[in-house]
Amino acid sequence: MKRPLRTPFFEIGVKNYIYGDDVLKMALHAEQCAEKYDIDVIMIVPYTEIRTVRQNTKRLFVFAPYMDTLRPGRGMADVLPEAIKAAGAEGVVINHCERPMSLPQMKATIDRARELDMYVFGCADSIAETQALAQLRPDIINPEPNELIGGGGGVSDKAYVEANIRAVKDIYEDIIVEQAAGVSSPKEVYDFIFAGCEATGAASGIFRAEDPYQMAEAMIAAVRKAKDDRNAANNS
Repeated sequence: MKRPLRTPFFEIGVKNYIYGDDVLKMALHAEQCAEKYDIDVIMIVPYTEIRTVRQNTKRLFVFAPYMDTLRPGRGMADVLPEAIKAAGAEGVVINHCERPMSLPQMKATIDRARELDMYVFGCADSIAETQALAQLRPDIINPEPNELIGGGGGVSDKAYVEANIRAVKDIYEDIIVEQAAGVSSPKEVYDFIFAGCEATGAASGIFRAEDPYQMAEAMIAAVRKAKDDRNAANNS
């Protein structure tokens, strides 16, 4: 059974900004922040670091950046789902713009992840793609315009955010909707969560910062503050 993932949560995408021991250092820092602010944190790490990060953390949700759908046997260089599960991955990303998939590929990957009781974190570029992906019922959808990924292009505007949340929830209410494309500051994190988003996250916004550790903590702290402020506003 999957560990429950509480919302709002924060997601750290390592991509290839760091590698080796630096991934573990960031994971340990994120673990401390998750404890300090009582916020769940997903960390999407390179395949080579999944086992090390999982064995050295308790609070983090460790996700793989991709997987193929083959089964044990032949398949040189393919990413075997059972292998990343055995290494400690609790979830997998599908259809990121840097590793796009067709809808049949997405469905096959979701089916394999379900066999292994893994979370599926799906990405979508447009409202139409978000709706198509939602029909496949991944656990999490991150609607992110491709032009905003990597930072420097701003973040999704409020209308886009609200439209995507409605598009998903009208199909399956239980799918978690994250908004993360272009996030580069704690204020943007706060604004997304306070506005009602169930999760947000960053990759370049953290790893291109002058102090990535400080930025990661500030963003996780912003999730906590936005959650508390939103709850207070709703109860007033």
